[in-house]
Amino acid sequence: MPRNQRKLPLSMVLLSLSVGAGVALADTTKDIEDALKIGKDGAVKIDTRYRYENVNQDNTINPATGQPLPAAAQPRTANANTIRTRLGVLSPTYYGVQGYVEYEGTHVLQSDYNNGRGNKPGYSVVADPGFNELNQLWLSYSGIPDTVIKGGRQRIRFDDDRFIGNVAWRQLETTFDSVLITNKSLNNLLVNVGYIGNVNTFTATTEHINAPILNLNYNLGDYGKLISYGYWLGYTDMDTTARGGSTASKSNQTYGLRIVNSEKPPKFFDNYSLLYTAEWSIQKDYLNSPVKYTANRYNVMGGFTAYNFSFQGAMEQLDGHGLNQAFQTPLGTNHAFQGWADLFLVTPKDGIRDVFGTVSGKFLENDSLTVMGVFHAFSDDTGNINYGKEWDFSAEQKFGKHYSVLTKYAYFDNAQGKTGFSPNATDTQKVWVQGTVSF
Repeated sequence: MPRNQRKLPLSMVLLSLSVGAGVALADTTKDIEDALKIGKDGAVKIDTRYRYENVNQDNTINPATGQPLPAAAQPRTANANTIRTRLGVLSPTYYGVQGYVEYEGTHVLQSDYNNGRGNKPGYSVVADPGFNELNQLWLSYSGIPDTVIKGGRQRIRFDDDRFIGNVAWRQLETTFDSVLITNKSLNNLLVNVGYIGNVNTFTATTEHINAPILNLNYNLGDYGKLISYGYWLGYTDMDTTARGGSTASKSNQTYGLRIVNSEKPPKFFDNYSLLYTAEWSIQKDYLNSPVKYTANRYNVMGGFTAYNFSFQGAMEQLDGHGLNQAFQTPLGTNHAFQGWADLFLVTPKDGIRDVFGTVSGKFLENDSLTVMGVFHAFSDDTGNINYGKEWDFSAEQKFGKHYSVLTKYAYFDNAQGKTGFSPNATDTQKVWVQGTVSF
């Protein structure tokens, strides 16, 4: 069980008050929006996000022995106070050409944490290094009917962000030096085809890659969407995920099919609707992969909405057959999957099966308050090795379009330290409080 955590700092209380004060100025919001506009479709964009993150861990496993480290060697409790700021300028469209430039920076107010770049290895990890960067710089052309061509450093998100995403949860986001072509010329079919040359990660590093990408999304109307995809990720740098130190071990090629309910599922009996997902993916070695392998992924979900509540039961399984032979998603927003404690960002060598249930509800005027609870049971892909269980809870209050406050909690129990699947297989408790202002 994690050690008792510190009391939440006064800064979080002040944050809530400051956001509340912003809401009190709701009458001026329209004036701010108008002041930030540039021409017909250009704008100045401003986004500020404060976050306090507490990470409390114990029972950390020594990978050499499979036993917990002594108490003196356990990671110290991490406390991170950070503010992320983005400032961007979107030009008006001129003869089909539009451009965007965006600065992003994270300022560290309290640095009692390991930022993942070796600053304080004795602490638990909070992957939010202090850094300033050019986050986006792109040009797009929409002069061809039903087509947009965008080139430069840009944000790319496909589907549920499982394979290609911007890791929006972290303070710095992942962006891509890439070319992306989007076409809607065929009825109900959205085609995305592109090429990624560099990955600018949320830890302020750059990874070099040769990656053609293809995503086809067909709208089935009330039945949802049918999606197919192919991603060919050819990394050219040394592995950065501690998967044995092999060159380019993250390289892979992945193909898949997915059917998911529509964004607004049709209702029956006025207040009910069905939710469902069925997805299968296959992954193989690609280019400089150190070994040959084939691994599958299965993702199924069934559920329903009733009034303002949603109930879901699901299973996601990523197969694994040994070191560098497990199904991986190195460009995905992996925080959103397999528990918010982030202990499975890299799939273990024996794979992972995540059986989980989710309950969420919307409350208050305009459904402005969203509350969610999730329970996970983790094992290897055969179900024979118990990795542990996790409980996740969150509550987010939105104040109009531009202001929000979020509290979030995750607790992972590592099956009493008996699994030894990873040096990160440790009892973990995480607490977040954040506030966002975005125009």
